[in-house]
Amino acid sequence: MSQKKVALECTKCGARNYTVAVNPHRQDRLALRKFCKRCGEYTLHRESK
Repeated sequence: MSQKKVALECTKCGARNYTVAVNPHRQDRLALRKFCKRCGEYTLHRESK
């Protein structure tokens, strides 16, 4: 069985820098603070559609 993967998008510049495996039974969208290469700082990255 394969895991579902989603892309994480920077809320500041819109770059999709990360892909992560997620639980398919979750209710809300994933949001993590990650380092953005384009912005050069730690920003909030949210699950993109």
